[in-house]
Amino acid sequence: MVENVMHVHGELWTVKELFVLPNEYVYWSIQIVMYPFMTGLVAGAFVLSSLYHVFGVKQLKEIARFSLVFSFALLPVAMMPLLMHLQQPFRGIHVMMTPHFTSAISAFGIVFMAYAFIVASELWFEYRKHFVLTTQALAAQPQRSGFDTLRMHFFKVLTLGAMDISHEAVQKDHNAVKKLASLGIPVACFLHGYAGFIFGSVKANALWMTPLMPVIFICSAVVSGIALCILCYVVTMEIRKFMAKRKISRWSKDPNAPSVEELQSAEQLEIKIVSNYLLYFMIAAITLEILDLIFRGYTQVKSWDILREVIMERDFNKIFIMQYAFGNALPFLLMVLPNRTVRRTTIATVLVMFGVFMMRWNVVIGGQAFSLSFSGFMHYHLPIIPHDWETFREGLGGALLVMATPFVIFYFLNKIFPAFMKEEEAH
Repeated sequence: MVENVMHVHGELWTVKELFVLPNEYVYWSIQIVMYPFMTGLVAGAFVLSSLYHVFGVKQLKEIARFSLVFSFALLPVAMMPLLMHLQQPFRGIHVMMTPHFTSAISAFGIVFMAYAFIVASELWFEYRKHFVLTTQALAAQPQRSGFDTLRMHFFKVLTLGAMDISHEAVQKDHNAVKKLASLGIPVACFLHGYAGFIFGSVKANALWMTPLMPVIFICSAVVSGIALCILCYVVTMEIRKFMAKRKISRWSKDPNAPSVEELQSAEQLEIKIVSNYLLYFMIAAITLEILDLIFRGYTQVKSWDILREVIMERDFNKIFIMQYAFGNALPFLLMVLPNRTVRRTTIATVLVMFGVFMMRWNVVIGGQAFSLSFSGFMHYHLPIIPHDWETFREGLGGALLVMATPFVIFYFLNKIFPAFMKEEEAH
């Protein structure tokens, strides 16, 4: 006879210490950590692409297009952690079907759809000429295979019937991209700022209740998005250089394909400029986080005693060693030291992303570390080896699945929107 044991959500990974109320558990697990982390990557990648389209930083034109496509690949994954966390994931669509502004989550659905429309429209204007030229090239082939015929019809549908590629029409595309990018910056910031708003508006939690939370989330989002784009850009450029050197890529046989030296020069120039912007946003994010910590210690509200024990003692290593030392101070030193190289910048971006992830971890998990009785503590043990569906989606396996999904989406998107297409080919 098999006995079915029903577990309360959170019971499997929560360890209680001292006096904790009976109905308290760590309900928000690793997926709620991944949720603001992934939405931050979306917003940060879009802000990086807008530095070229809106502010005219021409040295960033190649990585700006890469960031735009990568931001679109990250977009579907922004809601994936929430769907993994929900007990009834198919009810998630109700956020889109019953919109209203009295709920932060419902407002997120509206902003998410608006942002998705802006990015998709910007991509269409950016690559419309590419769609037309691809359709015409495939149509001109005397003997097309069935796959090429399918591709021709696919790209023809993507043109939406706008086949004009004259100078005036392409210039209108440029203007549309600039306007959409200008509109997308505040929408992208609000998309992630609302995640900080959700935490900052929870009056029952002393660690989360601060008006600085949305601003801190936005600044750290831009930092993490730019860092991820730098890391992925360097990795893909190294792959392209390897393919160009070995002559194993189909585009390496093209006489107009860039050489290894050209790829290396472009990589060094763009990484140098982008890393400067990363440094500026890092300074803003670090300043706000330290200001928030000093403000809490100075005001010393009623709950400061329990917060001080969590911050200064129990989570000291996670906050001051892993987040501030390895995730902020060390990459900051690597960036400001003279003769900055691509390799050193790449190491710094990995540490920066780790620091932002630990910031999300310390906010989400650390905010649930103390009981509402102010006399007990709870510890979260991340499920490493899953033994059922719940421990998979709320454990290491679910987090890795969320992190890997945007790269798979980007691989297929790159077939439609070539992220490394030259400027003269795009427009």
